[in-house]
Amino acid sequence: MLLKTLIPFLEESKKDTKIHFARGGTRTEEALNEFLMGNFKLWQERQNNKNFGRKYIVALIYLGNMEWLYGGIYKVNSVKTTTNGKFEYDTTLTDVGEEFIGRAIIYYKRQFRQSYCCLERYIDALEVIELRRDSYEIPFPGYDKVNLSWNELSAVINTAPWKTALSNQKGIYLITDASNGKKYVGSATGNQMIWGRWKSYIENGHGGNKDLKNLSLNHIKQYFSYSILEIYKATTDDEVILEREQWWKGVLLSRGKFGYNKN
Repeated sequence: MLLKTLIPFLEESKKDTKIHFARGGTRTEEALNEFLMGNFKLWQERQNNKNFGRKYIVALIYLGNMEWLYGGIYKVNSVKTTTNGKFEYDTTLTDVGEEFIGRAIIYYKRQFRQSYCCLERYIDALEVIELRRDSYEIPFPGYDKVNLSWNELSAVINTAPWKTALSNQKGIYLITDASNGKKYVGSATGNQMIWGRWKSYIENGHGGNKDLKNLSLNHIKQYFSYSILEIYKATTDDEVILEREQWWKGVLLSRGKFGYNKN
């Protein structure tokens, strides 16, 4: 089924509508993360160029493998030039097709770099390949494949797949600062296990760790990434995990000038 069949408004308004093939700059998952965090509208409204020269925008958010998530139809109210020479749009998310936002997955093999396209040129090629029962969530990839930036972690931390997986395992985790290569090794042994520890990092950046409180939240958001070194069953004695935490600190040299651990 074509997207225009699912949402007839698109055929009726195709010459008044731009497609936004939303990805991101250097990180192709940026648009998806903003959508999952509830920030997509504001993210889309900030543009380096005057990209939306029509009345409506239909947002398609990149998932990978030539698949796109339907992000809604926006009405363009106005646009202004900012002090740094960029453009800031004022848009309204319409109620047209709102029941499919985050649920309709479209296949389109984009073979060009342009992200802002006239809808009439591509409307007959936008195929709906899945209509999900619930809104899209990033699946949990497995404990050995977790490596998330702060923004990525904040986007998934409260979703069901990630909360279920991370709140069922104690473990040892690694935080890496991409600006200087420094590392922080931590352990999760509380009732909410890894999920509880990582949620605290999203809430304030430092998670209560005095070693990280000297860093600004902006620095943490820009440079920190989170991965898992080891996992343990919930029944594992905390002393076992704390011993392994110390071992990893020694292996990774995360104490002193090479890291943020102080003990």
